[in-house]
Amino acid sequence: MEISSSKATKTLEPFRLSPEFRNRVWGFENLAPWFNVKAEGEPIGEVWLTGDTCVVETGPHSGKQLQEINQEFSTQLLGTGHQGEDFPLLVKVLFPREKLSVQVHPDDRLAQKYGQARGKTECWYALGAEPGATVAVGFKPGVTPDEVREAIENATLENLLDYLPFSKGEMIFVDAGTVHAIGPGSVILETQQNSDLTYRLYDYGRPRELHIEKSLEAMRSSTRAGKVPARVEGNHITLIDERYFRVDSFKLEGIISAQELVVGGAKGVQIFFVVDGQANFTGEGFDAFPLGRCQVAVIPASAGPWNLHCEKSVEIVRMVPKG
Repeated sequence: MEISSSKATKTLEPFRLSPEFRNRVWGFENLAPWFNVKAEGEPIGEVWLTGDTCVVETGPHSGKQLQEINQEFSTQLLGTGHQGEDFPLLVKVLFPREKLSVQVHPDDRLAQKYGQARGKTECWYALGAEPGATVAVGFKPGVTPDEVREAIENATLENLLDYLPFSKGEMIFVDAGTVHAIGPGSVILETQQNSDLTYRLYDYGRPRELHIEKSLEAMRSSTRAGKVPARVEGNHITLIDERYFRVDSFKLEGIISAQELVVGGAKGVQIFFVVDGQANFTGEGFDAFPLGRCQVAVIPASAGPWNLHCEKSVEIVRMVPKG
């Protein structure tokens, strides 16, 4: 039986993905200076960088969606032992001009109870933040489910939330079951399980669906959510290292080899996001391509040797899935 050349390929070259702009009532009409994009109609609140339908922009697979690459080259993309699985991480940039709803995400067990593949644990990295920017992560100590239900009915739920100041460069962990809300004034790089499953408890009177009973079932009185201290380790900063993902920050200059960016022995797929500057990916078996500010490159598990060329200092955040 003849095997097609694509199926016989042992390696899959790095590639850049195009972003998807998602309309949200709490977003902005203009995403400058981060993206040179203006909304047509409803504001833009989320930019999906590794969504299933994000399109490959470079290399021989240009024009294919990420989900197509994942279906066709699952093992080469994700690594051995991941055949047939979804792409593990959804990376977004959030642009909240107004308050986001008070919400909670279910864990894997509860999501699967209601027919979904997985729950949603996430983390937020502040790419930028205005003075006074805040996020709410969990409730104040001692709040009971009955008080939550009463506060929803009385439109006073905000008063029960535990608000944290949020500054550029800070990382916040939001594990499943944490009631949370994002206020205006920050630009957030969000790394999460590949799920868009959200239960809303309260939405400030906006005419959107609430999921009160499921929210009350999903929320936990105590979680591990909160700010995560950055750890300087060798040539990088570990921003977070949790069950589903690891996120590291690098400041690079010159020619950097793949081996120099190995952290924690990870051998699976890697996602690179440029915070500032521009890098060029070069390597064996693929055409070089640039990666500029707010762009994403996916480095498959099977990629051959590659290098990053940084003429000037470049700040990069690298996300890798775990588990």
